Amino acid sequence: MARNATPFELFRMNVQIGQMMFEAQSVILMRMMGWGGLWSVTAGENDRMVSEKTEAVTRSMQNATLAAMTGKRPDQIVNAAVKPLRQKTRANAQRLGKRGPSLMK
Repeated sequence: MARNATPFELFRMNVQIGQMMFEAQSVILMRMMGWGGLWSVTAGENDRMVSEKTEAVTRSMQNATLAAMTGKRPDQIVNAAVKPLRQKTRANAQRLGKRGPSLMK
């Protein structure tokens, strides 16, 4: 029988989820501002937005399924699912954040 998750492990899992949610909202804001011409985004940003979601969600489901099938604890299953999503949100937030606001002329 697997041991239960410690409070620290549960806290760490919740921090990862919180960071992913914050980064996702930041990315959404920057992309929406890009649609309005207020944030500097590339021409292919819309296509990238759609294609990367499919890849990240597929990888997330695969990781969670594998973790569950190998008998991992619930927190480990969630961490496995969140990892590829968090990688995308972190990368997008950093990439878009570096581009900065678009100065309207």
